[in-house]
Amino acid sequence: MNFISRFIGVVFSPNETFKTLADKPVWIDALVVILIVFVLFTHLTMPYTLKDTAELMESNVKLKERLGDEGFEQTLERVKNPSKGSLIARVFVLTPLTLIIGFLIGSLILFVLGRLTSTEGKYIQVLSAYIHANLIDKILGNALRLLLILSRKSVFQTSTSLAIFFPHMGVTSLPYAILSQVDFFQLWLFGVLGFGLSYIFKVELKKALLISYLFWLIKSAFNIAIFLVSMSFMG
Repeated sequence: MNFISRFIGVVFSPNETFKTLADKPVWIDALVVILIVFVLFTHLTMPYTLKDTAELMESNVKLKERLGDEGFEQTLERVKNPSKGSLIARVFVLTPLTLIIGFLIGSLILFVLGRLTSTEGKYIQVLSAYIHANLIDKILGNALRLLLILSRKSVFQTSTSLAIFFPHMGVTSLPYAILSQVDFFQLWLFGVLGFGLSYIFKVELKKALLISYLFWLIKSAFNIAIFLVSMSFMG
């Protein structure tokens, strides 16, 4: 089964596709496509990310007090006009590296959770299933997000999560951070991943979905923790 067939299968027939992947776990071509798409997405949205970040900083009185006038202006200038080298490193090095590490660690956590309920399954099978499930979020999800960002000229005010129903909620608030974790493409991702985990660990689909969405909760809690740390630094 080639990549195109697997991609279409993940979207329209996940049961059959993940059964095939469990029997023959392939992942390199899917990872390469995801990395290319995600790097392109990051590159195209970077101007809006920098603009939103600068506007957020300019309205942050506490951060200015903490850094002092000179330190604040220097930091703001670096955000508004980053060096070409830093942009290249951020888009073409840090972004794919972070994504790869996320896939490796995420697959490991899923593998451990699965092994708590089964003696079946291998790490490489979980890695293959997790990467393929992410085609939904990283390709379909980011395609829609890109259209929204380009139309709204903003990254922070764009969401495919429950936060979209609260347009006046501050993006730096804890409720926004929590709602943003309930992303529709993420929920879809972990739903189809359940099929893969079911075949890998040879457990019922209900149990596999429980493992999948338990990992989603762990991942969401981690993201919220990172948000709280970031907001603590921002004041």
